[in-house]
Formats: sequence, C-alpha cells, structure tokens
Amino acid sequence: MTWRLLPAVLALVSWPLAALAQDDPALTAQRASAMLERAALGMAEAEEARDRVEALTETIRAYEEGLAALREGMRRAAIREQSIEIVFEAEQDRLGRLLGVLQSMQSAPAPLLMIHPSGPVGTARSGMILSDVTPAVAAEATALRDQLQELAVLRALQGEAEAQLARGLTGVQEARVALSQSMAERRTLPPRFTQDAQALQDLLGDAETLDSFAIALRSVDLVGGAMPDMPAFSAAEGSLPMPVRGRVLRGFNTADAAGITRPGLILATEPRAIVTAPWAMTVRYAGPLLNYGNVAILEPEGDYMLILAGMGQLYVRAGDLLTAGAPVGLMGGTAPDREELITPEALSSGEDLSETLYMELREAAEPVDPTPWFASTDQ
Repeated sequence: MTWRLLPAVLALVSWPLAALAQDDPALTAQRASAMLERAALGMAEAEEARDRVEALTETIRAYEEGLAALREGMRRAAIREQSIEIVFEAEQDRLGRLLGVLQSMQSAPAPLLMIHPSGPVGTARSGMILSDVTPAVAAEATALRDQLQELAVLRALQGEAEAQLARGLTGVQEARVALSQSMAERRTLPPRFTQDAQALQDLLGDAETLDSFAIALRSVDLVGGAMPDMPAFSAAEGSLPMPVRGRVLRGFNTADAAGITRPGLILATEPRAIVTAPWAMTVRYAGPLLNYGNVAILEPEGDYMLILAGMGQLYVRAGDLLTAGAPVGLMGGTAPDREELITPEALSSGEDLSETLYMELREAAEPVDPTPWFASTDQ
C-alpha cells in the first residue's frame, strides 16, 4: 500500500510493543534460518556418512522442522505487518484533520499567533495548549518512525525468508530423492527375518478389516536370527517420539463427522513428510491394505504392534529390522512449491497439513490409546 505518513502519526500511541516482543517474527526466522543451515550441512555430510540412510533421515527431519519454523516466522511477520496497516488505515482520516489544524497553526505568522479575540488571557491559553500538544505529537512521531522502521525490517525479513524457503524446499526434495535411492540399494540385501509368504497372502485375501488382519498376523511366525537385546518396550511409555511431524486431527475412539470411531490416532501431516520408527521394531507387514493405502505393521516386541497406515511410499519390507528413528516411508501428496506456501491462505493457517496418517497401538491384540506412550502428540 502507499503510506501516507502524516495522517498516521497518532495511530501508535498505545501499541503493545512489549507484548509482541515475546512473539518476535524476526527471532523466529533467525532460529529457522539456523535450523535450515544445519540441515544443509547435514545433507553435505550425508555423502560421507557411515550410515547414509540414517544421516539422510535426520537431514529430512531437520529440513521439515526448519521449514515449518520459517513459515511460522513468515506468518507472524505477515500478521504483524497487516496489524500495523489496519491501524494506519483506521486512524488516517481523524489524524489527517488534526495534523492539518496543527500545521495551519504552525504556518501562521508569529504576530497573528500573538493576537487572540479574547485578549491576552486567550493568547496565553492557546500558547499553553500548543506547548502541551507539541511534545505529545513529537512522541507520537517518534513511535511512528519506530513502527515504519519495523515495517522495513519485516519486509526485508519476508524477502529473505522467501529466498531461503526456496532453497530449503530444494534441499529437502534432494534429500528425499537421495534417501529413496539409498533405500532402493539397501533392498538388495535380504530381510533379516522371514515369514510364511503363503500364509501372509492368505491373510491378505481373507482380511475384511484392519482389526481382523492385525489379529491374524500374530499367528504368522517369524523365522531368522535371534532378536537383539533391547530394553522392554513397556518401559518406553511416555517417551516415544512421534513417527511423523504433524498434529493430532482426531483422538483415540473419537467420532468423526460421520459418527465413525477408530481405535487409534489420526495425524495431520504435510505432503511428503517422512515417517520414522519411534522404537527398534521388526516389520511384520508392509504394503497396501484394504482402503488404508500403504500400511506398515511394526512389532517392537511380542505382545505389541504399531500400525501406521496411509503412507504414499514405503521404504520397508516384511522381515526388516528397524532401529529407532529409521525411515518407514513418506506421506503421499505433492509437496507444495514456494509460491503455494507463501499465499495469504497458507500463511494464515501456519501449515499445509493436507495428508493424514492413521496410527494404532495394540497390546495383546487389543487396541490401546497411543497418546500416553508419546512424549508429545503434536510437533
């Protein structure tokens, strides 16, 4: 917009600067910038890493966190700029009239200012009024100058953030491609454990629900080497990281708009977000299942199963042994480009969480609420 400075002089008299200092978009953007720089460094180091898959997985998560933080900074900057504009627009007519009067008084010849219809007393009173008004206007002009400087900073911040957002989107896409290539190379190795392939196919053919498939899958034995010694999974309750960055869209046994309840959590995620194993687990099943899309059923130990459903791409196969934090797959959808991410609608929501991952935890074949098991159900 075109700024008309004089009409806005008094607009910022009571602007709550101290309250907004705790929500500084510049600080948020600086933190995001540091996160993205570390992610870019991780991408470079992944080429020489002993475990390239692990390094690339960590790089993708770092990019996701940094990009989310950067968008939050841009969102706050846009909100702050819009707030200042609204105040300016709302006050400009009244302030314009007031400043016009003050300018007229200031431009009048000095002898005329000394003449008042009511005589010397009136002249003295008008002088007192001017002496009271002038410092207030000066203070408000200083406040305006500070706000205009802040606007300049906000606009420069958003310009740099857009450029960094573009670099970050390119970096995370390159990391995803590199991870997919590394996982494809790893698939040339045989799975650590095997299970009766015919029995598994029979289960798939007979499956009518996710519940029935998960229960029946427990009867298919794993054959392979000894399982590594691991702490008891039950001891991990309350400390597990979420398998994907996002937020809980629907809780355990919470009815949706159609009145349907599911014994798990529905997580809203960004397109192409990486899904990782929150604990060392054996993959009991990986592939499409019913209308759930790509599903991974993971077993941390004999009595427990973690079901992750709705992914667009899987990195794992039945029989794989995953370490904590290992990649399981990617969410579906198309990753938005820079132009899509900086639209007012996208910035107002803060995130583009258009994909959903269904997560179910089972103990002794019965679903249990996963919420208490995770350190945080929103990331």
